[in-house]
Amino acid sequence: MNILRNAAIIGALSVLTFAGASAIAAEDPIATRQAIMSSVGAAAGLGGGMMKGDVAYSPAAGKSAIATMRAASLTFGDFFPEGSDQGKTGAAAKIWEDPDGFKAELAKFAGATEKAMAASGKDGPADLEAFKAAFGPVLGSCKSCHETYRKKN
Repeated sequence: MNILRNAAIIGALSVLTFAGASAIAAEDPIATRQAIMSSVGAAAGLGGGMMKGDVAYSPAAGKSAIATMRAASLTFGDFFPEGSDQGKTGAAAKIWEDPDGFKAELAKFAGATEKAMAASGKDGPADLEAFKAAFGPVLGSCKSCHETYRKKN
């Protein structure tokens, strides 16, 4: 039951995050990016936990994690206007120095999430192995982008 509760929470947070993001986006693209990444982090945590066996797998939770990533992949790239590299942000200057490379990474993320959504069907991946096959490339895309376009901590 905890899995369904966690999936519901992530789903609700995603809806609230993306609804709220549009309200603040024009005024503060950095805050919008951070809100979207917060939901991505929650989905990655849930998905990674299931992949490692730390969280019991359920198709609903898998679908929720994938759907959250998909929503982020369709909106995230819109919140990097010129000048939004200043302030408290984890975005590396490379985003603005190499916009074509960044757009290519965003396209890989969108492609991976599109495939994951298609593979998950209506109710979510049927089992853990199907989830791993769908979600693994999404996480790989995140890692690839972070290596170049996220500030090192």
